[in-house]
Amino acid sequence: MFYWFLKIIAYIPFCILYPTRVKKFAKIPKGKCVFVVNHRSNIDPLIMVNMFWREQHVIAKKELYKNKLLSAILKGMKTIPIDREKVDLSTIKQSLTVLKKGKILTIFPEGTRNKTNNVLGEIKEGAGLFAIKGDAPIVPIWIKKNPRPFCLNTIYVGESFTLNKSDLEQSSKIIEQQLLLLRERTLKKK
Repeated sequence: MFYWFLKIIAYIPFCILYPTRVKKFAKIPKGKCVFVVNHRSNIDPLIMVNMFWREQHVIAKKELYKNKLLSAILKGMKTIPIDREKVDLSTIKQSLTVLKKGKILTIFPEGTRNKTNNVLGEIKEGAGLFAIKGDAPIVPIWIKKNPRPFCLNTIYVGESFTLNKSDLEQSSKIIEQQLLLLRERTLKKK
């Protein structure tokens, strides 16, 4: 309930402050799926939750939960804490439970904001693991540029794809390729 309360009261002010449009190259699958999104700004997770009306469970770094107020808000917004330094069984269980319930799991597979000049940072293995273990399609999503107040931005939604158990070792590479293909497609849309 808190999730929807925050989402509804924040929607219009957030849309005014960070105007964003969503362009879909394909439909988002009904039911469970894993959103994999490029990550350039601290605002990215907020934009994702604001711009898609289906309930999302965003994986967030555990350091954000140190502040009690922020921790309460994050938990109310159904985020899942992750320790980026080591495998966290709790994160795996919570993520698979989200998928089992038919919800959306949102992951920024670079693991941290990309502050480099590279188009995309190194893709971590978690997103592929969750998608395979949760038997969920992956939806690549590209945020065009760093969000800035009162500047129009665009989110592109690509075609979903699935990974099999045999893809586990190469899952990071496959996700990287799909994100880069989506980015190339967005450049052709100018």
